[in-house]
Amino acid sequence: MANSTTASRKGIPPLRRADSDQDAGAASRPAPHEKRSTAVPVNPLTMRAVIQDGYGAPERVLRLEEIPVPPVGAGDVLVRMRATSVNTPDWATVTGVPYIGRLASGLRRPKRPVRGSDVAGVVEAVGGRVTDLVPGDEVLGSTWFLAGAFAQYVTVPAAQLARKPAGLTFTDAAAAVMTGLAALVAMRDVAQVGAGTRVLINGASGGVGTMAVQIAKVLGAEVTGVCGTAGNIELVRSLGADHAIDYTKEDFTQSRQRFDVILDNVLNHPPKATARVLAPNGVLIPNSIGYTGGLFAGLPRMARAVLMGRLGSTTVKLVSPAVNRENLDALLALLESGEVRVVIDKTYPLDQAADAVTHMLEHHPSGKIAITA
Repeated sequence: MANSTTASRKGIPPLRRADSDQDAGAASRPAPHEKRSTAVPVNPLTMRAVIQDGYGAPERVLRLEEIPVPPVGAGDVLVRMRATSVNTPDWATVTGVPYIGRLASGLRRPKRPVRGSDVAGVVEAVGGRVTDLVPGDEVLGSTWFLAGAFAQYVTVPAAQLARKPAGLTFTDAAAAVMTGLAALVAMRDVAQVGAGTRVLINGASGGVGTMAVQIAKVLGAEVTGVCGTAGNIELVRSLGADHAIDYTKEDFTQSRQRFDVILDNVLNHPPKATARVLAPNGVLIPNSIGYTGGLFAGLPRMARAVLMGRLGSTTVKLVSPAVNRENLDALLALLESGEVRVVIDKTYPLDQAADAVTHMLEHHPSGKIAITA
């Protein structure tokens, strides 16, 4: 392996090329006749990455290509990816829905062509200002809005990474990051859930929902999960929910039960209807842009919920999970304790990333969709 100090100083990984999708844990070795050099190559090292060149159906706009390995900034870490997962910003940016989102991402194609934010892998190189991580460390974290994780390598700000516990698989680590942080911040910080808090989670069998059910229970809440199908009802109960509602048979907004906290990951009801089942001083947390198409998709319902909070008597709060070492360590503590587990519906290889995004769009998966790199 090339000298890691040299690699870090040059902002490039050790001079090896990762060419095999089958061996996610090791880069391919040079042929016997090749000499390994520590000099900066004339052409940048390349990697396989899933590139998006427009908006539309995943199978039409996503393709696997060979592109340069990203440079490493002074405060960055280059990670050899082992796994990532699909989150709402990924499918929303791939499809370009809601259309208004293209004003930020790019009108005709995204400015950042590689999707993915969840990171789990091995440190390959570090920037000059990074002192707490070294090549070979196993890490997890998130690139957040920088994306770039549907690839063999990704650069991540060091502050947005934490060491991965040995007992946590790379796939579980990747699938836990953003949904786990969203659920943790929603329950612990936004709702301030405690012993006896009555919590309803709409979309309890999804990525955020499965984590929120468990975290709310750890915090002492009485949890009601709303989801569909018998399998998902059993899943939510197995995660600790005290009550489970099948939305195909029962409308929770018509319930006589009142809740201190409602985390709405679906927004399939008007916010006013959802707020009817809040207890006095209850908190509504809308957390979805919806799966509908069009110019705004589910944003109008989100906006109405926010306005209802500002202009009416309902307390409405939003979730904005901070990706930092403190929150990552808190999430890892829950995972290591066994009190919270990661639910993965299906895992795809990197070259089937388009299928992974399609799966999330079409099948309302139970838990997360993971991608191995």
